[in-house]
Amino acid sequence: MTDNVGFNFSSREFAQLAKQDLLDLQSHDQDQLAMAYGDHRLNPDLVHEFKLSDARAAAVLIAVTEDGSDVILTKRTEALRKHSGQVAFAGGGIDETDVSAEAAAMREAHEEIGLEEHYIETVGRLPIYHTLTGFSVTPILAVVKDGYSLQANPHEVSEIFSVKLSELMNPQNHVQDSLIWQEKTRYYYTIKHDTHRIWGVTAGIIRTLYERLYV
Repeated sequence: MTDNVGFNFSSREFAQLAKQDLLDLQSHDQDQLAMAYGDHRLNPDLVHEFKLSDARAAAVLIAVTEDGSDVILTKRTEALRKHSGQVAFAGGGIDETDVSAEAAAMREAHEEIGLEEHYIETVGRLPIYHTLTGFSVTPILAVVKDGYSLQANPHEVSEIFSVKLSELMNPQNHVQDSLIWQEKTRYYYTIKHDTHRIWGVTAGIIRTLYERLYV
């Protein structure tokens, strides 16, 4: 059993929920939302360690396919300096030339997986997710229209795969795990899919998506 019975997890429903949530976000006090989501949700003692002024702004694309309601994910190459070999959404740092977080997420998606911008319909965004590694990540919600093609950038992405939205939004698949980091026990979410282990920031953002749209 899940506690999100009543949803059909279609791309149309996803878009409707995303747009409704965006309106809700815009009506809330932005100062209250500033530190509402991030790695500290499971590690409250870490709040004092976040220095928002020093955080690097980033954006990721949560892309749901129009035809199959699949969420597009990547596996980062082992050669990358940060988060090598981990499962991630397409995305990266917001550059000075990016006019918005949406523009940054779409640019990165094109660079990493060859997803053309004209196939992407942005439908909303989640609250900023703060990471222990010093990033303030804006997750951009989007539907990918039929007819798209993908091509992994071999310098950044070793694999592109997809997971059903319904599978990612099943809270029974969100398992809390832990590790020792800087001599302290730290907690995070893990989601397993076939041979893939989705964990850390990516799993945290997926959990945020569930809490914002499907509870």
